[in-house]
Amino acid sequence: MLSKLKTNAAVEVLSKVNNLFPSINLAVNIKAMFLVAMGLTSNLAYAKETNSTSGSQNFQLHGFLSQGLIDVDGSDFVNDDGELSAELTEIGLNASYKINNRFRLAGQVVYLDGGNRYAQGARVDYALLDWSAYSDDNWQANIYLGRFKNNHWLYSSSRDIPFARPSIILPQSVYFDGFRDIAVGSDGIASKISYSSDEYGDFDWQISYGTSPISDEQTKNILSEYAQGTAEQDYDSQTSLYWRPAFSSWRFGMSLLEAGFTYDQSAQDFFYDADFVFQFYTLNALYEGELWEFSGEVYQQRFTIDGFYFPGFNLDNVGQGFYLQSRYKLTDKMTLLVRYEDFYLDKDDKDGKELEESTGGQVPYYFGFHKDVTLGLNYDITSNFSARMEYHWVKGAGRLTPVVAPNPQINNSEDWQMWAIQLMYWF
Repeated sequence: MLSKLKTNAAVEVLSKVNNLFPSINLAVNIKAMFLVAMGLTSNLAYAKETNSTSGSQNFQLHGFLSQGLIDVDGSDFVNDDGELSAELTEIGLNASYKINNRFRLAGQVVYLDGGNRYAQGARVDYALLDWSAYSDDNWQANIYLGRFKNNHWLYSSSRDIPFARPSIILPQSVYFDGFRDIAVGSDGIASKISYSSDEYGDFDWQISYGTSPISDEQTKNILSEYAQGTAEQDYDSQTSLYWRPAFSSWRFGMSLLEAGFTYDQSAQDFFYDADFVFQFYTLNALYEGELWEFSGEVYQQRFTIDGFYFPGFNLDNVGQGFYLQSRYKLTDKMTLLVRYEDFYLDKDDKDGKELEESTGGQVPYYFGFHKDVTLGLNYDITSNFSARMEYHWVKGAGRLTPVVAPNPQINNSEDWQMWAIQLMYWF
């Protein structure tokens, strides 16, 4: 009976999403139906589990709904007019079905509205087959096929779930919202090998290879509102290694990424055919205590462009940055967050003067960096209903969309602020 109720809930929610957003492309509809299929299958599975306990049910369905208000003064981070906005909506439904001890199906479909941060509408974050290839007392090996989650960075596994991540807006130098859909999941293959022992601690090694689709709206967000051509991701290869010492509250990690993109100009276009390569390397640490949590990531990126502005154009720069974050549990229900973030688009041009000179003043110097001081507060109203508030003091425009062809007309201030409040419910 419980499985049937969950299945009906899945069908009803997905039906409402489809009615609200009929323009979702066929691929998204098909993958959304993948979740419904898992729910229908679970009815048969439940009928066979008459001798199992409630805790061992093979089908699980969860979801979340969050809505907020956000106000940005001095940039187009959310909108172009700088007015108070309700474009802070996240609705999600995720499900998993355990076929047997070796295989599991899992997927998540979401609807997002974040203004200029990313494309509005529904999308499939992941839809995968999880194969438990090997397991013993110390080792566990899994292979993921389909649209898998990219869980390589410190908060990659939780960035798509509002109540699970530490803040409403994550550090943009790492978790840049303009790249959100490309970064969350890829179509291809991934693997994770875990080792655990009382002597050496816990190790997790992940490796993945795939591609992510890029919509026309994403192309304009990332490249330029005047881009008329088509952008495609050619490949996305990543690997990461994490280690938690035995009986320790600390966890340490590192990750490596390289991704390639192409841009094909249209018949009437402001830009030209181009190749882009993005490399990103991180070191991170996380401490989770009873009251305190400390985390941070230091990173270096390399970004190259061949073409785009005109045939023969070449750009090759190396950026660097870091963020430090702390959370403190004031009470059982209230948690305080403090974060500082510092990022330079080019490590050899930290003040952005060379950027401004090389563009003849068309791109101001403050597009060469991004600094952010954040204060936040989270209050748990109930066990599955929370309110979150935060304020950001930002210097620089190095993490605003579009990326490749910035918009200094709207973003004409080096210093800007934003605040946000969000209510989150999950089941």
